[in-house]
Amino acid sequence: MRPASVPATVDYPDNITCVDTEQVRPGQACCYLVGSGNGYAFIDCGTSLSVPGFKALLAKRGIGLDQIAYVMPTHVHLDHAGGAGLLMRECVNAKLVVHPRGAKHLVDPSALVAGATAVYGVEKMAAMYGEIVPVDESRVIVADEGFTLDFNGRELVFIDAPGHARHHYAIWDAQSRGWFAGDTFGLSYRVFDGPNGAAVLPTTTPVQFEPDAWLKTLSRFMATEPSYMFLTHYGRVGDVQPLAADLRGHIAMYQSIALHLVDEPDRHARIVEALTLHALEELAAMAAPVSDELARDWLAFDLELNAQGLGVWLDRQKT
Repeated sequence: MRPASVPATVDYPDNITCVDTEQVRPGQACCYLVGSGNGYAFIDCGTSLSVPGFKALLAKRGIGLDQIAYVMPTHVHLDHAGGAGLLMRECVNAKLVVHPRGAKHLVDPSALVAGATAVYGVEKMAAMYGEIVPVDESRVIVADEGFTLDFNGRELVFIDAPGHARHHYAIWDAQSRGWFAGDTFGLSYRVFDGPNGAAVLPTTTPVQFEPDAWLKTLSRFMATEPSYMFLTHYGRVGDVQPLAADLRGHIAMYQSIALHLVDEPDRHARIVEALTLHALEELAAMAAPVSDELARDWLAFDLELNAQGLGVWLDRQKT
């Protein structure tokens, strides 16, 4: 068997490394390797298919698997937590730090597997996520609201961060003055960065899009006056306050689009196209250096999931 290649990385100050999890395409999903003292933590952990690359990266950097102290999936969607069990199996000293609503699903991932298989089918599920390995419950730390972790003198504070998912936390790192936000600060791909800066779009993946809760989560983020947001899709962004304002506006637009199309017979397809046109307008306004064709290609997977999530949200409004 060929040895795993080392994934692409970006090293930020404060001992934070963005690591490409190599899902779908380069630059689409990442996790963070954070160091403190002689220990390291993974914040988000990609899929099981990402783990060989992580091991190759650690070996290249002279970091032992036994130095990984924590694995911290921000929520249990499989692009963030699918690799948790396998990574924990490799990192024998690590503890899993997980939201209280997500812990049971990583100890017994059968519901996660069933849900993803229903969406993607058996073959695509295996190709996208690989094996989903359970985590020993004795190695799990449940991070309730306000949980504070002393990571070798580096204080990490966990808050409940609903809006994208109810099993989502976010982590405040005072050292970098940044939030590890998972999907709660939307997505912002570096390929779209242009002269007017970054563009950010919501992530309304099924099944727990809750706009009011999300706006409250954003307010909590902004109350700390962060310098940076560390996104899973993709990498670190600064200029945080304007991006938060943009994200609020996009969340409102998503609701408006969905409600306008609620009774259309081809509702899903119409929502997908409306979200796509909205994204293209936003990218044009930001002078993103990409063609409409390339933008559609990059965003197709995300906007399909976003439309599914908005459909679930619309149906919930009727009950």
